Amino acid sequence: MILAVDVDYKETSALVAGVSFNTWDDSHPKRVYTSCIENINEYEPGSFYKRELPCIFSLLKEHKLKPDIIVIDGFVYLDGVKKIGLGKHLYDSLRKETIVIGVAKRPFKDIGYDYAIYRCRSRKPLYVTAEGVDLNQAFEAITQMHGEFRIPDLLKKVDQVCRRKC
Repeated sequence: MILAVDVDYKETSALVAGVSFNTWDDSHPKRVYTSCIENINEYEPGSFYKRELPCIFSLLKEHKLKPDIIVIDGFVYLDGVKKIGLGKHLYDSLRKETIVIGVAKRPFKDIGYDYAIYRCRSRKPLYVTAEGVDLNQAFEAITQMHGEFRIPDLLKKVDQVCRRKC
């Protein structure tokens, strides 16, 4: 199972959403999951993962999810290689048993164009980083995802779901 996750914050709470699917070109989710998290950690500059990881783990635990691959809205590596981002922290926390692919809409200051992919006819890239899988396979997977626009349909879906109210 592939699981795309996203989190939306409201003051001291967050809604984390997950959309599961079986193949990269699926047009509709197999299932949609949500978890409402209260009393979340404050945002700490440079340590975003401390706020986001507990939310993702709550979703996984509450719904007893054990995906083979998790797609996050963000970076695995902030520079593509060694500067650890949310995705690398997630990968390590999952004992390196679950592939993590990060898809970011905007570049981080240290990320190069080697991590940019263009979907469909978009002139704006997505930035893809990964752990547990070859980077070219991650590029291919995100490129294959269903949708006619820059952001794949299922990634749009998880973003929309997490913006609902708890």
